[in-house]
Amino acid sequence: MKVLFLGSGTSTGVPQVGCNCVVCSSSDPKDSRLRASVVISDDENEIMIDCGPDLRQQLLDNKVSKLSAILLTHEHYDHIGGLDDVRPLGKAHVYAERKVLDIIQRNMPYCFAENKYPGVPSIELHQIDTNAFSIGNTTIQPIRIHHYKLPILGFRIKNVAYLTDVKTIADDAVEQLQNLDVLILSALRINEHISHLSLDEALNLAKKIGARKTYFTHMSHDMGLHAAVNAILPENVELAYDGLEVRIE
Repeated sequence: MKVLFLGSGTSTGVPQVGCNCVVCSSSDPKDSRLRASVVISDDENEIMIDCGPDLRQQLLDNKVSKLSAILLTHEHYDHIGGLDDVRPLGKAHVYAERKVLDIIQRNMPYCFAENKYPGVPSIELHQIDTNAFSIGNTTIQPIRIHHYKLPILGFRIKNVAYLTDVKTIADDAVEQLQNLDVLILSALRINEHISHLSLDEALNLAKKIGARKTYFTHMSHDMGLHAAVNAILPENVELAYDGLEVRIE
């Protein structure tokens, strides 16, 4: 399996518009963070999780030319705003909860009209819940997490799990995340936030889950410089960065 990080930033991205802080001004490319998204590939499928408003640039930068499916964690714009950009890749199979699918249909009615305008994206919607489902021979286990009070989904694909925009997670969901090779977990910033894990909270959750390797994503400029933060993390924990490829045997 392979995990490709298309983006590792929060909703504003890094650099943030109008900011001249040390992170936003950094010349280190690992401090430039497009909106969070990954592609998880195995021998059969290329599965993208979330498609934010940077998607066109991300697909071009990483030479992504095929997607088997798109999994959506929730309905916020930084996670669904790039859906129109998948149109050159053919039919998009989108998997999400009913409330997310309803928002997509409301926001993109031209894709679902009886008489579609020529050239609009071809999108097939698939409703999911917290029950496992399959894409070909690949089984996906949705994981219930909470983004403050909003129930959203993370996903486990084989021994890789992707949890973004997490604030709280129940013990039974933690049980579904045991024996992971790779955990990808959001960590917004150093200081506490009402709807996202802080760095310390993310470290505590990562320790509780106990994956062999953890990568933090969905980071704001308030996380600090990539090199400085990475230097103080435990040996099995790293900050992700845009373009990072992780291979799992």
